[in-house]
Amino acid sequence: MSVLPILYSFRRCPYAMRARLAIAASRLAVELREVVLRDKPADMLAASPKGTVPVLVLPQGEPRIVEESLDIMRWALAAGDPEGWMAYPPEALAEMDRLIETLDGPFKTALDRYKYSTRHDDADRAGERERAATFIRSLEALLAGRSYLFGDRFSFADGAVLPFVRQYAFTDIAWFRGQDWPGVTGWLDAFLASERFAAVMAKYPQWRPGTPGARFGGSENRDYASLV
Repeated sequence: MSVLPILYSFRRCPYAMRARLAIAASRLAVELREVVLRDKPADMLAASPKGTVPVLVLPQGEPRIVEESLDIMRWALAAGDPEGWMAYPPEALAEMDRLIETLDGPFKTALDRYKYSTRHDDADRAGERERAATFIRSLEALLAGRSYLFGDRFSFADGAVLPFVRQYAFTDIAWFRGQDWPGVTGWLDAFLASERFAAVMAKYPQWRPGTPGARFGGSENRDYASLV
């Protein structure tokens, strides 16, 4: 029997959350090792010296490391995509990539300076919130008349974007709910109420070296190394 891939994760990190969402959707299984960021395990740092989560370790043969959240999502969905997250025409997938690039770039920069404004001496909290809101308005336009960003079903883009919109919303949830964003609010609320969200946000104890991690995801157990 092959060894499960290992996923180093931190429950509240939106990058780790998007990786867990894709793994859950793929029906694959991994060994989840919950990390406390102020006490990072040496095993994780040896695999990925950058010291951020998520990190996926494929242990068959010479260990192979996947250390970017979008790459982990693509790895999982290449192995299994029963919900059709990637089942879109090439032009739609390219549009998803552009949307995520904006999310991970200008939006995330503004979000960090809004949420953690005390860490940035030059941050104007209200101004950063408004800069991030430009992206939220683009999502509102995409969601006009539909339940998800690219149609009537959850896509790769929804999985990649929602964890960060959640973080933005809960920085000041009363303010967020006071905005005229019915599409985004309904989309986010449906996600927060879903069984999938509950599953990926289950709490696990801090992983300790020498102990097994938690099994996360589906029941499949096969050689995943060739899928990287």
